[in-house]
Amino acid sequence: MKLYSDEELAGILDQDIFHQISQAADRLGLECYVVGGYVRDIFLERPSNDIDVVVVGSGISVAEELKRMVGRKAHLSVFKNFGTAQVKFREKGVEYEVEFVGARKESYSHDSRKPIVEDGTLEDDQNRRDFTINAMAICLNKDRFGELVDPFNGLADLEDGIIATPLEPDITFSDDPLRMMRCIRFATQLNFQIEDETWDALVRMADRINIVSGERIKDELNKIILASHPSIGFDYLQRCGLLQIIFPELAALDIVDQKNGRAHKNNFYHTLEVLENVAKAAPNPAWEDHDMALWLRWGAIMHDIGKTKSKRWDPAIGWTFHNHNNIGARMVPQIFRRLSLPLDMKMKYVQKLVELHMRPIAIADEEVTDSAVRRLLNDAGDDIDDLMTLCEADITSKNEVRKKMFLENFRMVREKLTDLKEKDYKRLLQPVIDGNEIMQLFHLKPSREVGVLKQFLKDAVLDNRVENEREPLMALLLDKAKQMGLT
Repeated sequence: MKLYSDEELAGILDQDIFHQISQAADRLGLECYVVGGYVRDIFLERPSNDIDVVVVGSGISVAEELKRMVGRKAHLSVFKNFGTAQVKFREKGVEYEVEFVGARKESYSHDSRKPIVEDGTLEDDQNRRDFTINAMAICLNKDRFGELVDPFNGLADLEDGIIATPLEPDITFSDDPLRMMRCIRFATQLNFQIEDETWDALVRMADRINIVSGERIKDELNKIILASHPSIGFDYLQRCGLLQIIFPELAALDIVDQKNGRAHKNNFYHTLEVLENVAKAAPNPAWEDHDMALWLRWGAIMHDIGKTKSKRWDPAIGWTFHNHNNIGARMVPQIFRRLSLPLDMKMKYVQKLVELHMRPIAIADEEVTDSAVRRLLNDAGDDIDDLMTLCEADITSKNEVRKKMFLENFRMVREKLTDLKEKDYKRLLQPVIDGNEIMQLFHLKPSREVGVLKQFLKDAVLDNRVENEREPLMALLLDKAKQMGLT
Protein backbone atom coordinates (compact mmCIF):
# COMPACT_ATOMS: atom_id res chain seq x y z
CA MET A 1 0.00 0.00 0.00
CA LYS A 2 0.98 3.65 -0.31
CA LEU A 3 0.50 6.49 2.19
CA TYR A 4 -0.71 9.84 0.92
CA SER A 5 -0.94 13.31 2.47
CA ASP A 6 -4.18 15.30 2.16
CA GLU A 7 -2.56 17.32 -0.62
CA GLU A 8 -1.67 14.14 -2.50
CA LEU A 9 -5.22 12.79 -2.00
CA ALA A 10 -6.55 16.05 -3.45
CA GLY A 11 -4.32 15.42 -6.47
CA ILE A 12 -5.61 11.87 -6.87
CA LEU A 13 -9.20 13.16 -6.72
CA ASP A 14 -8.42 15.93 -9.20
CA GLN A 15 -10.90 14.49 -11.68
CA ASP A 16 -13.98 16.01 -13.29
CA ILE A 17 -16.30 13.61 -11.49
CA PHE A 18 -15.16 14.64 -8.00
CA HIS A 19 -15.09 18.36 -8.81
CA GLN A 20 -18.63 18.06 -10.16
CA ILE A 21 -19.80 16.33 -6.95
CA SER A 22 -17.98 18.98 -4.94
CA GLN A 23 -19.72 21.81 -6.83
CA ALA A 24 -23.12 20.12 -6.46
CA ALA A 25 -22.69 19.79 -2.67
CA ASP A 26 -21.30 23.33 -2.23
CA ARG A 27 -24.21 24.82 -4.19
CA LEU A 28 -26.55 23.19 -1.67
CA GLY A 29 -24.38 24.08 1.32
CA LEU A 30 -23.93 20.43 2.37
CA GLU A 31 -20.91 18.50 3.66
CA CYS A 32 -19.94 15.74 1.24
CA TYR A 33 -17.44 12.86 1.50
CA VAL A 34 -16.28 9.94 -0.65
CA VAL A 35 -16.22 6.92 1.68
CA GLY A 36 -15.71 3.19 2.04
CA GLY A 37 -14.14 0.89 -0.52
CA TYR A 38 -13.16 3.64 -2.95
CA VAL A 39 -11.05 5.35 -0.26
CA ARG A 40 -9.55 2.04 0.88
CA ASP A 41 -8.60 1.13 -2.68
CA ILE A 42 -6.81 4.45 -3.24
CA PHE A 43 -4.29 3.43 -0.57
CA LEU A 44 -4.14 -0.15 -1.89
CA GLU A 45 -3.54 1.28 -5.38
CA ARG A 46 -6.43 -0.71 -6.79
CA PRO A 47 -8.57 0.81 -9.57
CA SER A 48 -12.26 1.39 -8.88
CA ASN A 49 -15.06 3.30 -10.60
CA ASP A 50 -17.74 2.49 -7.98
CA ILE A 51 -17.92 5.59 -5.82
CA ASP A 52 -19.86 5.86 -2.53
CA VAL A 53 -20.63 9.38 -1.33
CA VAL A 54 -22.00 10.35 2.10
CA VAL A 55 -23.76 13.69 2.44
CA VAL A 56 -24.46 15.27 5.84
CA GLY A 57 -28.01 16.06 4.86
CA SER A 58 -29.90 14.82 1.79
CA GLY A 59 -27.84 12.55 -0.46
CA ILE A 60 -30.70 12.51 -2.95
CA SER A 61 -30.60 16.30 -3.36
CA VAL A 62 -26.86 16.25 -4.21
CA ALA A 63 -27.45 13.40 -6.70
CA GLU A 64 -30.24 15.42 -8.36
CA GLU A 65 -28.00 18.51 -8.53
CA LEU A 66 -25.19 16.43 -10.09
CA LYS A 67 -27.63 15.10 -12.67
CA ARG A 68 -28.65 18.66 -13.57
CA MET A 69 -25.00 19.65 -13.96
CA VAL A 70 -23.94 16.65 -16.05
CA GLY A 71 -27.05 16.72 -18.23
CA ARG A 72 -28.64 14.07 -20.41
CA LYS A 73 -25.65 11.72 -20.48
CA ALA A 74 -26.22 10.95 -16.75
CA HIS A 75 -28.85 8.47 -15.57
CA LEU A 76 -30.37 9.13 -12.14
CA SER A 77 -32.12 6.49 -10.00
CA VAL A 78 -33.73 7.57 -6.72
CA PHE A 79 -34.67 5.16 -3.92
CA LYS A 80 -36.66 7.36 -1.53
CA ASN A 81 -37.52 4.54 0.87
CA PHE A 82 -33.81 4.05 1.54
CA GLY A 83 -32.79 7.70 1.26
CA THR A 84 -30.31 6.84 -1.50
CA ALA A 85 -29.72 7.74 -5.13
CA GLN A 86 -27.46 6.51 -7.91
CA VAL A 87 -25.97 8.45 -10.79
CA LYS A 88 -24.43 6.59 -13.75
CA PHE A 89 -22.65 8.23 -16.65
CA ARG A 90 -19.75 7.89 -19.03
CA GLU A 91 -17.06 10.53 -19.29
CA LYS A 92 -13.84 10.48 -21.29
CA GLY A 93 -14.27 6.77 -21.97
CA VAL A 94 -14.81 5.84 -18.31
CA GLU A 95 -18.05 4.47 -16.84
CA TYR A 96 -18.86 5.96 -13.43
CA GLU A 97 -21.38 4.69 -10.89
CA VAL A 98 -21.87 7.01 -7.91
CA GLU A 99 -24.03 6.05 -4.93
CA PHE A 100 -25.29 8.91 -2.72
CA VAL A 101 -26.65 8.49 0.78
CA GLY A 102 -27.37 10.85 3.64
CA ALA A 103 -25.26 10.40 6.77
CA ARG A 104 -27.19 8.26 9.22
CA LYS A 105 -27.10 6.34 12.43
CA GLU A 106 -28.63 2.91 12.82
CA SER A 107 -30.03 0.70 15.57
CA TYR A 108 -31.03 -2.96 15.25
CA SER A 109 -33.41 -5.44 16.84
CA HIS A 110 -32.01 -8.85 17.76
CA ASP A 111 -33.95 -10.83 15.16
CA SER A 112 -33.44 -8.70 12.06
CA ARG A 113 -30.69 -7.26 9.86
CA LYS A 114 -32.98 -4.34 8.94
CA PRO A 115 -31.93 -1.27 10.94
CA ILE A 116 -33.97 1.57 12.35
CA VAL A 117 -32.42 4.54 10.53
CA GLU A 118 -32.17 8.17 11.64
CA ASP A 119 -30.37 11.18 10.16
CA GLY A 120 -26.91 11.52 11.62
CA THR A 121 -23.51 13.14 11.46
CA LEU A 122 -20.47 11.94 9.54
CA GLU A 123 -19.23 10.42 12.82
CA ASP A 124 -22.52 8.51 13.21
CA ASP A 125 -22.14 7.24 9.66
CA GLN A 126 -18.57 6.10 10.19
CA ASN A 127 -19.60 4.35 13.44
CA ARG A 128 -22.03 2.13 11.52
CA ARG A 129 -19.39 0.96 9.01
CA ASP A 130 -18.30 -2.66 9.10
CA PHE A 131 -14.49 -2.38 9.36
CA THR A 132 -11.98 0.34 10.14
CA ILE A 133 -10.46 0.08 6.65
CA ASN A 134 -13.91 0.81 5.18
CA ALA A 135 -14.71 3.67 7.59
CA MET A 136 -12.32 6.24 6.14
CA ALA A 137 -13.73 9.30 4.36
CA ILE A 138 -12.23 12.04 2.18
CA CYS A 139 -13.92 15.44 2.10
CA LEU A 140 -15.03 16.69 -1.33
CA ASN A 141 -16.11 20.21 -0.33
CA LYS A 142 -13.92 22.84 -2.00
CA ASP A 143 -12.50 24.34 1.21
CA ARG A 144 -11.46 20.90 2.58
CA PHE A 145 -11.01 18.99 -0.69
CA GLY A 146 -8.80 15.91 -0.14
CA GLU A 147 -8.90 15.97 3.69
CA LEU A 148 -8.86 12.45 5.15
CA VAL A 149 -11.22 11.75 8.08
CA ASP A 150 -10.07 8.54 9.81
CA PRO A 151 -11.43 8.31 13.38
CA PHE A 152 -10.69 4.58 13.83
CA ASN A 153 -7.12 4.48 12.49
CA GLY A 154 -8.21 2.53 9.44
CA LEU A 155 -5.10 3.69 7.62
CA ALA A 156 -2.88 2.09 10.28
CA ASP A 157 -4.89 -1.17 10.03
CA LEU A 158 -4.54 -1.03 6.25
CA GLU A 159 -0.80 -0.61 6.61
CA ASP A 160 -0.56 -3.47 9.13
CA GLY A 161 -2.85 -5.76 7.11
CA ILE A 162 -5.54 -6.10 9.81
CA ILE A 163 -9.31 -6.51 9.66
CA ALA A 164 -10.95 -4.92 12.73
CA THR A 165 -14.34 -3.39 13.50
CA PRO A 166 -14.79 0.32 14.35
CA LEU A 167 -16.94 -0.41 17.42
CA GLU A 168 -17.05 -3.43 19.75
CA PRO A 169 -17.03 -6.41 17.36
CA ASP A 170 -19.88 -8.16 19.24
CA ILE A 171 -22.08 -5.13 18.54
CA THR A 172 -20.97 -4.86 14.90
CA PHE A 173 -21.62 -8.57 14.20
CA SER A 174 -24.81 -8.79 16.25
CA ASP A 175 -26.28 -5.76 14.47
CA ASP A 176 -25.60 -7.21 11.02
CA PRO A 177 -24.34 -10.83 11.08
CA LEU A 178 -23.53 -10.74 7.36
CA ARG A 179 -20.51 -8.68 8.43
CA MET A 180 -18.98 -11.92 9.74
CA MET A 181 -18.93 -13.28 6.19
CA ARG A 182 -17.63 -9.94 4.90
CA CYS A 183 -14.88 -10.01 7.54
CA ILE A 184 -13.62 -13.34 6.22
CA ARG A 185 -14.12 -12.26 2.61
CA PHE A 186 -11.96 -9.14 3.05
CA ALA A 187 -9.31 -11.10 4.96
CA THR A 188 -9.22 -13.59 2.06
CA GLN A 189 -9.24 -11.09 -0.80
CA LEU A 190 -6.63 -8.80 0.78
CA ASN A 191 -4.65 -11.56 2.52
CA PHE A 192 -5.06 -9.68 5.83
CA GLN A 193 -5.10 -11.04 9.38
CA ILE A 194 -8.27 -10.80 11.48
CA GLU A 195 -7.59 -8.82 14.66
CA ASP A 196 -7.76 -10.96 17.84
CA GLU A 197 -10.84 -9.36 19.46
CA THR A 198 -12.65 -9.39 16.12
CA TRP A 199 -11.78 -13.09 15.68
CA ASP A 200 -13.01 -13.97 19.18
CA ALA A 201 -16.30 -12.21 18.41
CA LEU A 202 -16.62 -14.21 15.16
CA VAL A 203 -16.40 -17.42 17.18
CA ARG A 204 -18.87 -16.18 19.83
CA MET A 205 -21.39 -14.77 17.38
CA ALA A 206 -21.31 -17.44 14.64
CA ASP A 207 -24.86 -18.68 15.26
CA ARG A 208 -26.21 -15.17 14.50
CA ILE A 209 -25.63 -16.00 10.81
CA ASN A 210 -28.94 -17.92 10.95
CA ILE A 211 -30.94 -14.69 10.51
CA VAL A 212 -29.16 -13.88 7.22
CA SER A 213 -30.75 -14.96 3.94
CA GLY A 214 -29.10 -17.69 1.88
CA GLU A 215 -28.91 -15.26 -1.05
CA ARG A 216 -26.66 -12.82 0.87
CA ILE A 217 -24.48 -15.61 2.29
CA LYS A 218 -24.09 -17.08 -1.21
CA ASP A 219 -22.89 -13.74 -2.59
CA GLU A 220 -20.12 -13.49 0.02
CA LEU A 221 -19.21 -17.17 -0.37
CA ASN A 222 -18.78 -16.74 -4.13
CA LYS A 223 -16.50 -13.74 -3.60
CA ILE A 224 -14.35 -15.84 -1.26
CA ILE A 225 -14.25 -18.66 -3.82
CA LEU A 226 -13.07 -16.28 -6.57
CA ALA A 227 -10.23 -14.85 -4.45
CA SER A 228 -6.63 -15.62 -5.48
CA HIS A 229 -6.28 -17.97 -2.48
CA PRO A 230 -9.81 -19.11 -1.57
CA SER A 231 -8.59 -21.74 0.90
CA ILE A 232 -7.73 -18.94 3.35
CA GLY A 233 -11.41 -18.04 3.61
CA PHE A 234 -12.63 -21.62 4.02
CA ASP A 235 -10.06 -22.25 6.74
CA TYR A 236 -11.34 -19.15 8.59
CA LEU A 237 -14.97 -20.22 8.07
CA GLN A 238 -14.24 -23.67 9.50
CA ARG A 239 -12.23 -22.52 12.50
CA CYS A 240 -14.71 -19.86 13.64
CA GLY A 241 -17.73 -22.18 13.34
CA LEU A 242 -19.56 -20.47 10.46
CA LEU A 243 -18.98 -23.30 7.98
CA GLN A 244 -20.72 -25.84 10.21
CA ILE A 245 -23.84 -23.67 10.00
CA ILE A 246 -23.85 -22.61 6.35
CA PHE A 247 -22.21 -25.63 4.72
CA PRO A 248 -22.21 -28.56 7.19
CA GLU A 249 -21.47 -31.17 4.51
CA LEU A 250 -18.08 -29.56 3.80
CA ALA A 251 -17.34 -28.93 7.49
CA ALA A 252 -18.02 -32.64 8.20
CA LEU A 253 -14.98 -33.61 6.11
CA ASP A 254 -12.70 -32.08 8.78
CA ILE A 255 -12.07 -35.31 10.66
CA VAL A 256 -9.44 -38.03 10.72
CA ASP A 257 -10.59 -41.43 12.01
CA GLN A 258 -8.09 -44.05 13.14
CA LYS A 259 -8.56 -47.77 13.57
CA ASN A 260 -5.95 -50.45 14.20
CA GLY A 261 -3.27 -47.82 13.73
CA ARG A 262 -4.55 -46.82 10.27
CA ALA A 263 -5.90 -43.35 9.53
CA HIS A 264 -7.33 -41.70 6.44
CA LYS A 265 -6.33 -38.22 5.32
CA ASN A 266 -8.22 -35.11 6.41
CA ASN A 267 -10.57 -34.69 3.46
CA PHE A 268 -11.44 -31.10 4.36
CA TYR A 269 -7.89 -29.85 4.08
CA HIS A 270 -7.35 -32.08 1.04
CA THR A 271 -10.33 -30.29 -0.55
CA LEU A 272 -8.74 -26.92 0.21
CA GLU A 273 -5.53 -28.11 -1.48
CA VAL A 274 -7.50 -29.12 -4.56
CA LEU A 275 -9.30 -25.76 -4.57
CA GLU A 276 -5.96 -23.94 -4.43
CA ASN A 277 -4.58 -26.12 -7.24
CA VAL A 278 -7.59 -25.32 -9.44
CA ALA A 279 -7.25 -21.60 -8.67
CA LYS A 280 -3.57 -21.80 -9.62
CA ALA A 281 -4.23 -23.79 -12.83
CA ALA A 282 -7.06 -21.52 -13.97
CA PRO A 283 -6.60 -18.15 -12.22
CA ASN A 284 -9.70 -15.98 -12.37
CA PRO A 285 -8.09 -12.86 -13.94
CA ALA A 286 -7.04 -14.91 -16.99
CA TRP A 287 -10.55 -16.23 -17.63
CA GLU A 288 -12.66 -14.36 -20.15
CA ASP A 289 -15.72 -15.87 -18.47
CA HIS A 290 -15.16 -15.57 -14.72
CA ASP A 291 -18.49 -17.32 -14.26
CA MET A 292 -16.96 -20.62 -15.39
CA ALA A 293 -13.97 -20.07 -13.11
CA LEU A 294 -16.47 -19.87 -10.25
CA TRP A 295 -18.24 -23.13 -11.12
CA LEU A 296 -15.03 -25.06 -11.73
CA ARG A 297 -13.95 -23.97 -8.23
CA TRP A 298 -17.31 -25.11 -6.89
CA GLY A 299 -16.57 -28.46 -8.52
CA ALA A 300 -13.31 -28.61 -6.57
CA ILE A 301 -15.12 -27.75 -3.32
CA MET A 302 -17.77 -30.43 -3.89
CA HIS A 303 -15.67 -33.20 -5.45
CA ASP A 304 -15.27 -35.24 -2.24
CA ILE A 305 -18.47 -34.10 -0.51
CA GLY A 306 -19.80 -37.69 -0.54
CA LYS A 307 -16.90 -39.11 1.47
CA THR A 308 -18.57 -38.67 4.87
CA LYS A 309 -21.55 -40.80 3.81
CA SER A 310 -19.46 -43.39 1.95
CA LYS A 311 -16.73 -43.94 4.56
CA ARG A 312 -16.36 -47.57 5.65
CA TRP A 313 -13.76 -49.63 7.49
CA ASP A 314 -12.50 -52.71 5.63
CA PRO A 315 -10.16 -54.84 7.80
CA ALA A 316 -8.32 -56.05 4.70
CA ILE A 317 -7.50 -52.65 3.18
CA GLY A 318 -8.38 -50.01 5.78
CA TRP A 319 -10.64 -46.98 5.24
CA THR A 320 -12.61 -46.90 2.00
CA PHE A 321 -14.82 -44.30 0.28
CA HIS A 322 -16.36 -46.45 -2.44
CA ASN A 323 -18.86 -44.69 -4.71
CA HIS A 324 -18.29 -41.30 -3.03
CA ASN A 325 -18.37 -39.61 -6.44
CA ASN A 326 -21.91 -40.80 -7.20
CA ILE A 327 -23.11 -40.14 -3.65
CA GLY A 328 -21.60 -36.66 -3.86
CA ALA A 329 -23.23 -35.97 -7.24
CA ARG A 330 -26.64 -36.82 -5.72
CA MET A 331 -25.94 -34.36 -2.87
CA VAL A 332 -25.18 -31.43 -5.19
CA PRO A 333 -28.80 -30.33 -5.95
CA GLN A 334 -29.87 -30.20 -2.29
CA ILE A 335 -26.76 -28.22 -1.32
CA PHE A 336 -27.23 -25.81 -4.23
CA ARG A 337 -30.87 -25.32 -3.27
CA ARG A 338 -30.03 -24.57 0.38
CA LEU A 339 -27.24 -22.16 -0.57
CA SER A 340 -29.49 -20.33 -3.08
CA LEU A 341 -27.16 -21.33 -5.92
CA PRO A 342 -28.63 -21.67 -9.43
CA LEU A 343 -30.44 -24.94 -10.18
CA ASP A 344 -29.71 -24.72 -13.89
CA MET A 345 -26.89 -25.85 -16.19
CA LYS A 346 -24.31 -24.51 -13.73
CA MET A 347 -25.54 -26.97 -11.12
CA LYS A 348 -25.56 -29.76 -13.74
CA TYR A 349 -21.98 -28.83 -14.66
CA VAL A 350 -20.80 -29.11 -11.04
CA GLN A 351 -22.74 -32.34 -10.62
CA LYS A 352 -21.03 -33.79 -13.73
CA LEU A 353 -17.56 -32.84 -12.43
CA VAL A 354 -18.28 -34.47 -9.06
CA GLU A 355 -19.67 -37.63 -10.66
CA LEU A 356 -16.84 -38.07 -13.18
CA HIS A 357 -13.84 -36.87 -11.19
CA MET A 358 -12.64 -40.41 -10.40
CA ARG A 359 -12.72 -41.59 -14.01
CA PRO A 360 -9.48 -39.98 -15.29
CA ILE A 361 -7.71 -41.12 -12.11
CA ALA A 362 -8.87 -44.71 -12.71
CA ILE A 363 -7.62 -44.49 -16.30
CA ALA A 364 -4.28 -42.99 -15.24
CA ASP A 365 -3.81 -45.68 -12.57
CA GLU A 366 -3.72 -48.39 -15.25
CA GLU A 367 -2.72 -48.63 -18.91
CA VAL A 368 -4.18 -45.65 -20.74
CA THR A 369 -6.33 -47.40 -23.38
CA ASP A 370 -8.05 -45.79 -26.36
CA SER A 371 -11.35 -47.36 -25.32
CA ALA A 372 -11.31 -45.84 -21.82
CA VAL A 373 -10.41 -42.40 -23.17
CA ARG A 374 -13.17 -42.54 -25.80
CA ARG A 375 -15.73 -43.42 -23.11
CA LEU A 376 -14.48 -40.60 -20.89
CA LEU A 377 -14.74 -38.08 -23.72
CA ASN A 378 -18.22 -39.33 -24.58
CA ASP A 379 -19.44 -38.85 -21.01
CA ALA A 380 -17.68 -35.56 -20.26
CA GLY A 381 -18.38 -33.95 -23.65
CA ASP A 382 -17.47 -30.26 -23.87
CA ASP A 383 -16.51 -30.18 -20.16
CA ILE A 384 -13.61 -32.61 -20.62
CA ASP A 385 -10.86 -29.96 -20.26
CA ASP A 386 -12.32 -28.66 -16.99
CA LEU A 387 -12.67 -32.23 -15.71
CA MET A 388 -9.02 -32.91 -16.49
CA THR A 389 -7.98 -29.69 -14.72
CA LEU A 390 -9.92 -30.78 -11.63
CA CYS A 391 -8.45 -34.28 -11.70
CA GLU A 392 -4.89 -33.03 -12.03
CA ALA A 393 -5.57 -30.68 -9.12
CA ASP A 394 -6.83 -33.68 -7.11
CA ILE A 395 -3.37 -35.28 -7.09
CA THR A 396 -2.11 -34.01 -3.73
CA SER A 397 -0.08 -37.07 -2.73
CA LYS A 398 3.09 -36.42 -0.75
CA ASN A 399 4.62 -39.43 -2.53
CA GLU A 400 6.46 -37.62 -5.32
CA VAL A 401 7.06 -40.82 -7.35
CA ARG A 402 3.36 -41.72 -7.36
CA LYS A 403 2.38 -38.09 -8.04
CA LYS A 404 4.76 -37.93 -11.01
CA MET A 405 3.37 -41.20 -12.38
CA PHE A 406 -0.22 -39.93 -12.23
CA LEU A 407 0.61 -36.61 -13.85
CA GLU A 408 2.55 -38.35 -16.64
CA ASN A 409 -0.39 -40.66 -17.28
CA PHE A 410 -2.72 -37.64 -17.28
CA ARG A 411 -0.47 -36.12 -19.95
CA MET A 412 -1.02 -39.26 -22.05
CA VAL A 413 -4.78 -39.05 -21.48
CA ARG A 414 -4.75 -35.42 -22.63
CA GLU A 415 -2.79 -36.36 -25.77
CA LYS A 416 -5.34 -39.03 -26.67
CA LEU A 417 -8.18 -36.61 -25.94
CA THR A 418 -6.61 -33.99 -28.21
CA ASP A 419 -6.25 -36.57 -30.97
CA LEU A 420 -9.89 -37.62 -30.64
CA LYS A 421 -11.15 -34.04 -30.60
CA GLU A 422 -9.14 -33.23 -33.72
CA LYS A 423 -10.94 -36.10 -35.46
CA ASP A 424 -14.37 -34.65 -34.58
CA TYR A 425 -15.19 -36.81 -31.58
CA LYS A 426 -18.95 -36.09 -31.68
CA ARG A 427 -19.17 -37.70 -35.10
CA LEU A 428 -16.84 -40.55 -34.12
CA LEU A 429 -18.58 -41.43 -30.86
CA GLN A 430 -22.26 -41.23 -31.81
CA PRO A 431 -23.34 -44.29 -33.86
CA VAL A 432 -24.60 -43.39 -37.34
CA ILE A 433 -27.62 -45.66 -36.73
CA ASP A 434 -29.92 -44.01 -34.21
CA GLY A 435 -32.93 -45.10 -32.15
CA ASN A 436 -35.50 -44.00 -34.72
CA GLU A 437 -33.94 -46.17 -37.39
CA ILE A 438 -33.77 -49.15 -34.98
CA MET A 439 -37.51 -48.81 -34.27
CA GLN A 440 -38.33 -48.68 -37.99
CA LEU A 441 -36.13 -51.69 -38.83
CA PHE A 442 -37.65 -53.98 -36.22
CA HIS A 443 -41.15 -52.42 -35.96
CA LEU A 444 -40.61 -51.48 -32.35
CA LYS A 445 -42.09 -48.74 -30.17
CA PRO A 446 -39.92 -46.94 -27.59
CA SER A 447 -38.95 -49.79 -25.25
CA ARG A 448 -36.22 -51.52 -23.29
CA GLU A 449 -35.21 -53.49 -26.40
CA VAL A 450 -34.52 -50.27 -28.32
CA GLY A 451 -32.36 -49.03 -25.44
CA VAL A 452 -30.40 -52.30 -25.36
CA LEU A 453 -29.69 -52.15 -29.10
CA LYS A 454 -28.68 -48.45 -28.98
CA GLN A 455 -26.28 -49.12 -26.10
CA PHE A 456 -24.88 -52.18 -27.87
CA LEU A 457 -23.99 -50.07 -30.92
CA LYS A 458 -22.61 -47.28 -28.78
CA ASP A 459 -20.39 -49.70 -26.81
CA ALA A 460 -19.08 -51.12 -30.08
CA VAL A 461 -18.15 -47.64 -31.31
CA LEU A 462 -16.66 -46.50 -27.99
CA ASP A 463 -14.59 -49.68 -27.67
CA ASN A 464 -13.44 -49.18 -31.27
CA ARG A 465 -14.52 -52.70 -32.22
CA VAL A 466 -15.89 -51.38 -35.52
CA GLU A 467 -15.62 -48.17 -37.50
CA ASN A 468 -18.54 -45.82 -36.99
CA GLU A 469 -19.86 -46.58 -40.46
CA ARG A 470 -23.24 -47.82 -41.60
CA GLU A 471 -22.33 -51.20 -43.12
CA PRO A 472 -20.32 -52.75 -40.23
CA LEU A 473 -22.74 -51.32 -37.65
CA MET A 474 -25.75 -52.74 -39.50
CA ALA A 475 -24.15 -56.19 -39.54
CA LEU A 476 -23.60 -56.02 -35.77
CA LEU A 477 -27.12 -54.73 -35.20
CA LEU A 478 -28.81 -57.49 -37.20
CA ASP A 479 -26.77 -60.14 -35.41
CA LYS A 480 -27.66 -58.73 -31.98
CA ALA A 481 -31.35 -58.39 -32.91
CA LYS A 482 -31.37 -62.05 -33.99
CA GLN A 483 -29.91 -63.11 -30.62
CA MET A 484 -32.71 -61.13 -28.91
CA GLY A 485 -35.38 -62.84 -31.04
CA LEU A 486 -36.38 -59.67 -32.86
CA THR A 487 -35.89 -61.08 -36.38
